[in-house]
Amino acid sequence: MKTKLPLAFLALSLAFTACKKDKDDPTPAEPGYRTAKVDYNALTATTSYNSPLFYDSKGDSTVDRTEGRLRLRMLKALDAYAKSAASGNKTISATALAGMFANTNNSFIDPYTDLNSSTLQLKNVTASSFSQADQESVHMDINWFFTEIAEASKSVAETAEDGKAGKLGNYLVDENGIEWAQVISKAFIGGLELDYIGNVLLDKGLDANNTELVSGKNYTQLEHNWDEAYGLLTVNDIYAATATATDKDTKESFLGSYVWEYNREGFKKIHFAFLKGRAAIINNDKAELRAQAAIIRAEFEKAIASAALGYLEKWKKGETTAAKAHAIGEGTGFIYSLRFCKVNGADSKFSDDILDGILEEGFWKLDNDKINAASDAIKAKFKLQ
Repeated sequence: MKTKLPLAFLALSLAFTACKKDKDDPTPAEPGYRTAKVDYNALTATTSYNSPLFYDSKGDSTVDRTEGRLRLRMLKALDAYAKSAASGNKTISATALAGMFANTNNSFIDPYTDLNSSTLQLKNVTASSFSQADQESVHMDINWFFTEIAEASKSVAETAEDGKAGKLGNYLVDENGIEWAQVISKAFIGGLELDYIGNVLLDKGLDANNTELVSGKNYTQLEHNWDEAYGLLTVNDIYAATATATDKDTKESFLGSYVWEYNREGFKKIHFAFLKGRAAIINNDKAELRAQAAIIRAEFEKAIASAALGYLEKWKKGETTAAKAHAIGEGTGFIYSLRFCKVNGADSKFSDDILDGILEEGFWKLDNDKINAASDAIKAKFKLQ
């Protein structure tokens, strides 16, 4: 769209208008809801997310992670069903997977049947930072992934080879050698967790109301957005509490697990950033809140890009066809997730171009040149070595 004024004049006009407004009609600072502030120095790396520091004046907690935790449980249920094709040597249903995605038709099965009565779903928050058309495109991709794994599961009793679906070792692949269970799992790490936490709740979600309580609740909407983000990352009160340089916290899963595995320095910053951000909401300290959100988003994206690189390297080092297929399945899912790495300027085209480069002729025709080209593109975009 063309402006009616040359850009230089337009900029001057806007600046004059802004200055005049500031002078004549100053906007008062928006007060926060809480009056008792949190001393940032009282926070440590081992402070619980459910700390009394976040209780209200009546001694009640203002923290509620229910929605995030329920969606994380839904993801676990969907993932377990998808992987049951290989682990249980059985045919699975794309309709059932789609039902879990949208939480329709009582699709969740034991031990997750309680989720059928939830009003939440994965679908409406997956790729929810995208435009409606682009979100629908991602949803079409995911439903296509469901169809592919369901079709491959019909051949679970066969041994896979070029042009023939079946199992390679313990892994179920399609006729092109793609392990769809891994693609689905890792695509949700980006499309659900990274995008909804980083690009929604910890971005525009930071502008939510912090001056009054949500009706019938003990938290403001801004407090709740931050809590939902934490709950979708981890079930723990202290994220990755037992993780060391060599051993992961076995209670962490999906994004929470891979941040540790592929960002060994950055994962240590995540819990404290969530704590300090939560305190900043109580203190109505928007600058500190946005600083902590920026730390979390950057470390998440570094982990996902590093995971994509890691699995491309594992393909090169794989000593068996099964190991190589498993590596490229996980790598494909993480490369798909790169489209949600907005902090680093990645998008769907960047992600799709890399996928086209390595998978145009399928897993069976992969070679070092294709893997190296993909790795170089990711390293350049994310400034990784």
